[in-house]
Amino acid sequence: MLNKGCSNIPRELCDWITILGKSLPLRAVRTCLELLIGAMLTRSGFVTQSWLVLNTQKHWTSYYKCLQQGKWSWLALARAFVGVVIREVGGEIIYLAIDDTLVLRASKKAPASQIHHQHGNKPNLARYVRGQCWVTLAQIATRAQGKNIAIPLVSRLMPTAGNTGKLRAAQTLMRSVSRLYSGKTVRLLVDSWYMRGDFILAMLSKQIDVIGQVRYDTRLYDMPAVRKKKQRGRPAKYGSKMTAERVTRQPATETILPLYGKKQRLRYRHKILLARFIDGTKVHAIWCEFYDEKKGQWNKPRLLLSTNVELNAEDVIKAYAKRWSIESAFHELKNTWGVKEAWQQTRNTLNRWVQLTTIGYGLVQLLSLLPAEKLDGVMLQSPWRNKTEVTAGKIRDGLIKQFQRVNFFDWLGMTCNKIEPPS
Repeated sequence: MLNKGCSNIPRELCDWITILGKSLPLRAVRTCLELLIGAMLTRSGFVTQSWLVLNTQKHWTSYYKCLQQGKWSWLALARAFVGVVIREVGGEIIYLAIDDTLVLRASKKAPASQIHHQHGNKPNLARYVRGQCWVTLAQIATRAQGKNIAIPLVSRLMPTAGNTGKLRAAQTLMRSVSRLYSGKTVRLLVDSWYMRGDFILAMLSKQIDVIGQVRYDTRLYDMPAVRKKKQRGRPAKYGSKMTAERVTRQPATETILPLYGKKQRLRYRHKILLARFIDGTKVHAIWCEFYDEKKGQWNKPRLLLSTNVELNAEDVIKAYAKRWSIESAFHELKNTWGVKEAWQQTRNTLNRWVQLTTIGYGLVQLLSLLPAEKLDGVMLQSPWRNKTEVTAGKIRDGLIKQFQRVNFFDWLGMTCNKIEPPS
């Protein structure tokens, strides 16, 4: 029975967990990795469920003390996971996405529990709700079928309410992992909440391009006219302002692009301009409109900005569409991996547990990128389906079946902390 389980658990998973274990103190390796595997397999966010899903070797108090009082850094563990993702989802261009999500809370005693504006406009919620706001940095990857997925790297509980807290948290996340991306072409995808001057300038100082949506009435200007010889006065910084009337006079290009999981009909206008809110930085502005087949009309135009002016308009539109995958990741983390049920009394303990859950979800997403032949052992839980789509949830179901057959942490060497399956 042991050999059957060994052959079906992907060897890559053992290698990734070994790399993560090297970022932990020797005394905490076994306990933290057991919690990590439990968070990867459980369907709820309770620590007790993660403890029960595995054949654990220690008493419950060991895991409680590991989370509450352990001398290990969840940020060091997150950096080790970033290194794993870079190695497995590398490439010439790396797409990162930053966004925030709200986890509802009823208690004022929960860490960072505050009143937030519910800008999702959900009909079953009030405009202002109590909850915890998490800002997450994710890396975008593409499966063999062409579907974009977001692999969450690190999350931070927003320190204060308002846009200032979100921007501060986003800059902290990028500062904590930016050195790991040195020497690579990085493009950061954000929505309108993070398209602020201070944040964009901070990213440009790190050689990171930013692509995001801004308000339609954002002040954009042409290049200044060439200064005449011996002309008096200070040279002009901006040219003519780009007004709505001038935008409509721009030549429009109509095309069909594969966006958001299907082919979309859209038209766009674009031009290289200067953005005043980022100190006159040159940007590529794209005004795009999607065609609504049901209503038979063009939707409201949206304005996208890219600090990389060498990208053409269609590449910018395709790149920004990748950002939507982080919304699906939030949905799965909260409802399928149980982040909405994560409840700890202190901020540091909550950050530790949410980071373990995030990495557990990310490991399963990394497995979904492997070739199909390497996943046969964990995708056989539905033998009546000939062509089963590879998803994180189905891989997790297969791993639960495999982990019930073997004692995974008997493979962990006590001297080298390397997970080596028996031959």
